[in-house]
Amino acid sequence: MTKLTPKSAKKFILDNSALMAPPHVPEVLLHLADEAHDLWLRTEEELAEIGLPPPYWAFAWAGGQGLARYVLDHPRSVRGKRVLDFASGSGLVAIAAMKAGAASVIAADIDPFCETAIALNLEANAVEAQFLGTDCVGSDDGWDVVLAGDVFYDKAFAHSLLPWFARLRARGADILVGDPGRAYLPRNGLQSLAVYEVPVTRVLEDAEVKRTTVWRLA
Repeated sequence: MTKLTPKSAKKFILDNSALMAPPHVPEVLLHLADEAHDLWLRTEEELAEIGLPPPYWAFAWAGGQGLARYVLDHPRSVRGKRVLDFASGSGLVAIAAMKAGAASVIAADIDPFCETAIALNLEANAVEAQFLGTDCVGSDDGWDVVLAGDVFYDKAFAHSLLPWFARLRARGADILVGDPGRAYLPRNGLQSLAVYEVPVTRVLEDAEVKRTTVWRLA
C-alpha cells in the first residue's frame, strides 16, 4: 500500500468491506469483510507483503460480539459511566456502550486503520465516541468501566494486561471481558456474568459457533 492517510484508509476500508450487522448484535452496523471481499481470504503473510497489518477491525470477533450483547442487554453496566473500550477493533463494543447510555466512551486501539474504521462505524450508528490510538496499558484516566473483548489470545500480551486490570479493579473500576475460550484467559479471579453461543466463520475460527463468556474481574 501507499503511505497511510485518513483518505487512503477510508478508501481501503470502503473498498474491502460492506455495511452489515454482526449476527449476534443486529442492533449495530459495521463495515465488515465477508466472503465477497478479497480481504477475507488473504493470509497475514500476504497482507504483510502489501504493508497491511492484520485487519482485526474488519471482523466482528466472538468475544466482542458477546461483550456487546451483554452491554446492550444490561445497560445498567455502563449507563451514565465513563467507559474505555480497550483493543476496540471495529468499535463494536464502544458503539454498544454508547447505545446503552454510557456518559462517554473512549475506543482505544493501536492499529492505524482503526481510527478511520471506528469513525465510519460510529457514523453508521449515529453515536459519538473518542478514539485513542496510543498504547494505554498501564494508564488510568479514571474510567468507571473497562470493556475488553477477545484480548487473551497472546501470552505476553495477556501477562501485561492482568496487573493493569487488577490495579484498575482495586481502585473501583469495573472490568468486563468477553472471551470465547482463548488460550491465555486467566483461570482464577473471574466471575461469569453471561454465556452466549456466537456465530462466527471458519475462516477465522475453528468452529461456526463459539461459546463466549462475559466475565467480570472479581
